[in-house]
Amino acid sequence: MKRILLIEDEVSIAELQRDYLEIHDFYVDMQHTGDGGLRQALQGDYNLIILDIMLPSLNGFEICKQIRAAKDIPILLVSAKKEDIDKVRGLGLGADDYITKPFSPSELVARVKAHLARYERLAGSPVQTNTIFVQGISIDKSARKVHINGEEKPFTTKEFDLLAFLVMHPNQVLSKEQLYERIWGLESAADVSTVTVHIRKLREKIERDPAHPKFLETVWGAGYRFNV
Repeated sequence: MKRILLIEDEVSIAELQRDYLEIHDFYVDMQHTGDGGLRQALQGDYNLIILDIMLPSLNGFEICKQIRAAKDIPILLVSAKKEDIDKVRGLGLGADDYITKPFSPSELVARVKAHLARYERLAGSPVQTNTIFVQGISIDKSARKVHINGEEKPFTTKEFDLLAFLVMHPNQVLSKEQLYERIWGLESAADVSTVTVHIRKLREKIERDPAHPKFLETVWGAGYRFNV
């Protein structure tokens, strides 16, 4: 049974989400404060964390940052705020998804299942020994490491997958929708702003001048292209 930690200060909402998740055979722990949620997330053995942004004592952004520094598991941010800046900030801190209240419990369950399936596919994928080299960029697919001009750079799971996929399809224009479906596998609940955020993070790590990218080019109205 998959273990989920639900960090939500509104008890009635948390209990409703827990009930729907338990109906679908998930084991759910709940925390209603930021510091308590962070402590349990770091100490417990969970497969996924659902994290509200507005929490007493410690906000969800800081919790997400600290969890991501310690663990590579799916993190779903939840917020009543609809501003893109909050989505960009949350995804930039390493969250895997951003859900805006109000949402249906069935949508939450669908997203939880999709993210867990995605991480399981990555963990269970066959070991590959080949390394890709592109103009100073080295991508070791077996060790899941990236070196830029000989220096190893840290990449989250989805940053690595997105970069590897782009590099393996050089000089092709790929739409945000194509990239989202391939990397996140959530076509039915797609929020393509996730792709934009991750492209920006990749540019910060691989480009000499992220404002004038050499590799990751934006093709306006069409998508992105990795130039070689």
